[in-house]
Amino acid sequence: MNNKLIFRILSVNMSEKKGTIKKSVSEIKISSEGIEKDAHAGLWHRQISLLGVESIRKFEASSGRKINFGEFAENITTEGLLVYKTQVGDIFKIGEVELEVTQIGKKCHGAGCAIYEEVGNCIMPKEGIFCKVLQNGTISADDTIEYFPQAFRIAVITLSDRAFKGEYQDKSGPEIIGLLNKYFEDQNQKCVIENIIIPDDSIKLKESLDIFIKQKCDVIFTTGGTGIGQRDITVDTVKSFEFKEMPGIMEFIRMKYGQEKPNALLSRSVAGIIDETFIYTLPGSVKAVNEYLSEILKTLNHLFYTRAGIDNH
Repeated sequence: MNNKLIFRILSVNMSEKKGTIKKSVSEIKISSEGIEKDAHAGLWHRQISLLGVESIRKFEASSGRKINFGEFAENITTEGLLVYKTQVGDIFKIGEVELEVTQIGKKCHGAGCAIYEEVGNCIMPKEGIFCKVLQNGTISADDTIEYFPQAFRIAVITLSDRAFKGEYQDKSGPEIIGLLNKYFEDQNQKCVIENIIIPDDSIKLKESLDIFIKQKCDVIFTTGGTGIGQRDITVDTVKSFEFKEMPGIMEFIRMKYGQEKPNALLSRSVAGIIDETFIYTLPGSVKAVNEYLSEILKTLNHLFYTRAGIDNH
């Protein structure tokens, strides 16, 4: 886990029926399905909701109405952190309880919300967040929350005999890094990227993949070695692992760009997952890197949700 921040709980709240105001209670018991006896408990990704008092005060000022804890149907009312600025995948620890952020905001159901029916507005769809349970326990008002922001870990491996020897400047690796940094910045998400250059050598690639997979990298991008030459070993090496392939994305990219440039159809690039790490093998040119990532990045967040068992359809 990364550096932690600390904030606190003002109130814990629950209700036995959906669409009703939650009542403040002295403590809540957390099971693998959420809060025991709470209407929103279940085997899904929105087991527990949190809302910051900072959002509540802002709503009070604009609506001219006093809001009691739980009226927005939040399970946990917090103070000291703008919780809506956290990210999916971030971790909260409250004593022995551990929660993972799974969703920021939600669709407003209007008539199904007590506050919306009365005031015509609601802050929960914009600034409430939702979590799933990682570790059971008990939570009480005045408990301290430790917040651990998470960062996606990315590895970029350039395969090139010439670049490894210093005879050629690697351009595709830095291009991938630049595109990834922009993507995560636009998503308001944190990422840590490690870049290495190795020769077109199957043993070296296996060793590098082993290291990054054991370090639980979220994604590994390779660049180079996807053709049919004798030194093009990337795809075959990746497939030598227990590799669950996702053929659709690469086939789509080949067909999209192959219509104008038939040579693009000759790429053997693959995408898939090894253990919990997604792998993409990209060609070695800067142009191809841009073409491939322009499509891959459209699906990346959905893959992270799917891997975490979150159904966000």
